[in-house]
Amino acid sequence: MNYELLKSIGLGNLDITYIFIGLIALIFILLILTIIQMAKLSKMTKKYEKFMLGKNAKNLEKDIFGLYEDNRFIKTSLEKNEKDIRLLYRKLEKAFQKIGIVKYDAFSQMGGKLSFCLALLDENDNGFILNSVHSAEGCYTYTKEIKHGECGISLGEEEKKALDIAMDVDN
Repeated sequence: MNYELLKSIGLGNLDITYIFIGLIALIFILLILTIIQMAKLSKMTKKYEKFMLGKNAKNLEKDIFGLYEDNRFIKTSLEKNEKDIRLLYRKLEKAFQKIGIVKYDAFSQMGGKLSFCLALLDENDNGFILNSVHSAEGCYTYTKEIKHGECGISLGEEEKKALDIAMDVDN
């Protein structure tokens, strides 16, 4: 067969059967892609119709504006909550968080371990030790200040134990 058009573009020796087979394959591929796109479009159309069910432009605008207002309220609340949490953390640092108590018998005569040492410390190991000594004559209570886990005055054995318990030091 002699085809002038094919000769003019430089494909004069090519058999037209190969061209038809190539075109049929191309049409088949395009048909498959079209079917896939139609299925996707159908799904999207169903979702759109469900979304727009009973709505017009004004209703949709109202819904979007409501969502915007809700979002603004949430952002404002979040900022306020973050400030409140930071404030609470700052206050909590100074609150007594660590406690150690040791009961003991001060004079070995009373029995019942009525004397005690109570250590109260904040997050930075600042606070005090309260020592209450019970005897036959009465009850005597005194305190010792603690700064960064240390006391400027020497501690008794029970006071040291209470401080170690509060600071969670292994004995």
